[in-house]
Amino acid sequence: LVRAAVDALGGIKRFVSRGDVVVVKPNMAWDRVPEQAGNTNPEVVAAVVKLCYEAGAKKVKVFDRPVNDPRRCYVQSGIEPAAKAAGADVFFMDDRKFRETPINGLVLKTWPLYTEVFEADKVVNIPIAKHHGLGKLTLAMKNWMGIMGGSRRVIHQNLDASLVDLAMKVKPALTIIDAVRILTGNGPQGGDLKDVKKLDMVIAGVDQVATDAYSATLFGMQGKDLGYVRIAAENKFGVMDLNKLQIKKMTV
Repeated sequence: LVRAAVDALGGIKRFVSRGDVVVVKPNMAWDRVPEQAGNTNPEVVAAVVKLCYEAGAKKVKVFDRPVNDPRRCYVQSGIEPAAKAAGADVFFMDDRKFRETPINGLVLKTWPLYTEVFEADKVVNIPIAKHHGLGKLTLAMKNWMGIMGGSRRVIHQNLDASLVDLAMKVKPALTIIDAVRILTGNGPQGGDLKDVKKLDMVIAGVDQVATDAYSATLFGMQGKDLGYVRIAAENKFGVMDLNKLQIKKMTV
């Protein structure tokens, strides 16, 4: 699924060059197993890592700042063993590497962000598509909360605009949304298998607004139903209107 989606965009070599250091950013926030759909599917993560190395990447780094105990999240999610088996450098984030970073966004002016994201040659964002109590859904733009230091709860007071600021700051080369299993309720943590729907789908694109707007349809929503997608589109950060996009659907 991952390979087919990336090939439809022109192939991984369009995004990753020989000798690149690549940061692959999954969602590893929760102490949940893959079947519970609280984190990015480990097989999707491993497939992305493999593609990066096929393109000639020098090193692929995989990390996140979990909400639950990182030692449990990395293992329970299945991501650490899967990504390591694919050759990735998987590690816990080092508190010393969060630096106050100018953002100059709509609401975030500065915030401590993880320096290794900005030191990498390329960044690939691979969130899981799932329900979120406050943001309605957590998709590509919401996944950047995992590179924030400090007290992330503070941005919940103005969550949508803050997520747009973060997404505009990072500028990933590629976004791959894991919809192999989606979490339809009680997110972002989940836990009950009754809330999980298996779609066996992967969505890839270069426009974070477009990928999030399309992914919203998997939950019976439109992009405009998500505050951060709407704000991003209004600020010409990306395209929310699916009628203006060239969408290629494939069955693998």
